[in-house]
Order: sequence, then structure tokens, then C-alpha cells
Amino acid sequence: MLDAPFAKWIDEHQDELIARLKEAVEIPSVSGDASYRPHVVRMGEWLRAELEKLGAEIRSVPLGKQVLDGQELDLPPALVGSLGKDPKKKTVLVYGHYDVQPASLSDGWKHEPFQFTHDKETRRLYGRGSTDDKGPIMGWINAIQAFQETKTEIPVNLRFCFEGMEESGSEGLEELVIKEAKGEFADVDAVCISDNYWLGTTTPCLTYGLRGLSYFSVSISGPAADLHSGVFGNVVHEPMTDLFALFSKLVTPQGKILVPGINEKVAPLTDDERKLYEDIDVTLGDFEQAIGAKVTISEDKAEVLMGRMRYPSLSIHGVEGAFSGQGAKTVIPAAIKGKFSIRLVPDLDPDEVNELVQKYLKAEFAKLGSKNTLKVEMLSGGKPWVASIDHWNFRAAKDAIEKVYGKTPSYTREGGSIPITLTFAEALGKNVMLLPSAYRYFPSNRVGRGDDGAHSTNEKLDLANYIEGTKTLGQYLLNVPAAAASA
Repeated sequence: MLDAPFAKWIDEHQDELIARLKEAVEIPSVSGDASYRPHVVRMGEWLRAELEKLGAEIRSVPLGKQVLDGQELDLPPALVGSLGKDPKKKTVLVYGHYDVQPASLSDGWKHEPFQFTHDKETRRLYGRGSTDDKGPIMGWINAIQAFQETKTEIPVNLRFCFEGMEESGSEGLEELVIKEAKGEFADVDAVCISDNYWLGTTTPCLTYGLRGLSYFSVSISGPAADLHSGVFGNVVHEPMTDLFALFSKLVTPQGKILVPGINEKVAPLTDDERKLYEDIDVTLGDFEQAIGAKVTISEDKAEVLMGRMRYPSLSIHGVEGAFSGQGAKTVIPAAIKGKFSIRLVPDLDPDEVNELVQKYLKAEFAKLGSKNTLKVEMLSGGKPWVASIDHWNFRAAKDAIEKVYGKTPSYTREGGSIPITLTFAEALGKNVMLLPSAYRYFPSNRVGRGDDGAHSTNEKLDLANYIEGTKTLGQYLLNVPAAAASA
């Protein structure tokens, strides 16, 4: 247990810290729905006010406009600012996002998603954004307040970058970061991002890599209008049949990507690297519990971890234009659009992957002999990111975790993508680290506990993680000077 004045203050003021998270969660800052845009803006204003109460100098930076749901809207502003400008201190840039995914009670939530619920019996804090990413942002604010209330000097300068579009592609932020690399962020020595989670429920982790992403749309069109299968079945080339034929050529049920040239670019696995995955403190059972069924491709824990972190994956996500209602409808869709994505690892570039996918799907479509029209688009792309763990930034975080939790963290690469991470690394030329302050709950409805995950129903944050995570962020800042001095 951490014995420090700021940590004791955090323990003694839990109700106040919970109330702060409650305020944040109950602002429905959904960035992907035009009707919620005023709430996203209000969330940014609320967050700016909280930071300014602590003495931070914060600017709300316009990021331009977007067309969403047929409307031209202002993008939510980014919050950029600082707390402390002592040239003798290291400067750490903190990133987070204040927007959230959509949520409604009809999705299967036990509680109204934007009505914060504190279950005192289970000590869980429910609400959309509680873990992703309002809880971690509140952790930074809580830690700074704890320092100030206990008259503990913050031993680093802080720079802030909080956005309101992360859940919708971080539009406009890349340009801002590149610009501020010569402005507000010019003196940054390291970056700390709190927008990910422990891999399991028992051991904290530090994340040094993320997979990139290429997201594709495949459109096939033919007839001028939807047709009746009784009249035109076996008369026309059907777009849905063509799409399914193409998608069957993308990936095997065992997860092997069939697009030529992708697997060949992945670096060979060494024995030492495999041992890193074998040593991660997580079990196959953790994954099975998270999934809610025993359906992992491999029975080998290391293979499962590498499938998530080290290797690319291809997932088919959905189909537009197809009948999806209840009952029977014998329509032949005139046009159909399928969506799939490829998670990228180092040595895989989105533009190169796009070329490989385009070439392959067009060649496979030609083999069908169909008279329909094919269009393949890469809707978005983000490069993978990997950092060096042999840096004072990681050592400061490792020591903080050991002091707060009494455990040495696992070093992990994440399967998901946070494209702005690479932008920070490349634009600033500094070490970037993901420091998660909580874990995702694994249990599912099948074993009597709520489904979880940051983007799913019943999103929640364990109270202990909220409190201990706040302490970890504070201790990390306290550790930076000594860790940097020993580098």
C-alpha cells in the first residue's frame, strides 16, 4: 500500500472523486451522432473548467468542420494546455479523449447508460465512458488535485491534449499535434496515454505497441432495383452471392489471412520473443470468460496472445443493403456493401495493404464471371506503433505500479488501434507509453455477471481501480525525475 500524503488524501476523498466522475459520465458526449454534438461540446467546456480550477492554462482549439448525418457541424474542440513551465523539470504530455460511444437502455444495459450508477455492494461504477475514457481523465485531475491539497510539489511540467473525436476517427487532431510539435508541445520529453486496459484482472500492464488498422468497404451493384427471387432468381447475377463469394476468399475459419503478400511481411518469431508472451500473467480461461464461450482458435495461451498482439487479423464486420428483419423476405438486393478490416502489425503499411487488397479482390471478382460492378475502398487507415520499453518513461511507470499494486507489470502490445499514438511518436520524436489504470472485466452474461468492455453494454469501472489507478498516475509523475536521472 502506498504511504504518501497525496495517496492518503485520495483515500479520504473518494466520495468527492466519485462525484466528479458522475458529472462527467452524465454528459452524453457521443461524437458519432449529430444530435449529440452539443453535449460533446459541453463536455469539453466542463473538462476545461475542471483543469482551470487546478491552475492549468487551457485553450479550446477549433479543428474545423465535418459532415455528419447530412449536417455540416463544427468538430468538437481539442483542449491544449499546460501546468508548470519550469525549465529544470521534465515535461510530460498527457493525452485522453472526452467523447464516448453511443449507448441506450435498449442495447441491453441494466442501467441508463448516461445515468451514473454506483453499485456499493459490488463497488462498481457504471455508465458510458466510465472506463473509456472519462475515468482515466478524471484520474489525472484527481491526482493533480491531491498534490495541490497536500502541498506536494508536482515534480514535472504537464502538457495536456484532450480531444472529443477519438471514437469517430480523431478528425483534425493529427494536424493539430503536428502543428503543436513546434508550439505547445515543443518542450515535451515523453508522452503518457491512458486509454487502454489491463490484459487480465490480476496483473497491471504497460503497453508498448498497438496494431494499426485498414478498414474496407466492398460494394457490388447490378440490377437497377431490388428484385423478386421468384421472378429473377437464376436469371441475374446476384450482388449478395458475389459478395459472399469474395468474402469467403479473405480469411479462413482458423484466422489465416488469404490476401497474398500480407502474412509474408510479418517479421519471423524468435524464441526470446515467444517467451515474452508465455510470461504474461493471463490465462486461456480469462479469454474464454471474456468471450463467454470456449471458442479460441488455439489452446495455447501464447498463440492466443500473439494472435491478438503480434500478428495481423482480418475480421468481417457487416453488410449494408441486405434484409435483416424478422420473418421471410424473398428479395434480391440490387446493391450490397460489405465491411471488413485488417489489424496491422509492424512492417505492414496501410497504403501497401490497400494495394494488396484492391489487386486481390479485383482478381477474385474477375474469376466469378459476374456482370455486376465491384468497388473496393479503404475507408480509413492507421499505422501500427511500437515503442522501446528501455526508457525512463516506462521505468517511472513500472516503479509506480509496483508501489501501488505490489506487482511487476506485464509488458504488452495491444490488439486495438489508437492512430494518434503514432502521430505523437513521429511528430514529437519522443517516447510514448500507454499506462492503463484499470482492467476490463471479463465475465459475461452467461455466467451471471454483466457484459463489459469499453464499447459494449454495462460499461463499468471498479472503484478500487479508479482509486488505485489515480494513485498510480500520481506516483508515476513523482517517479519521473529519478527515472530520467538514471537513464
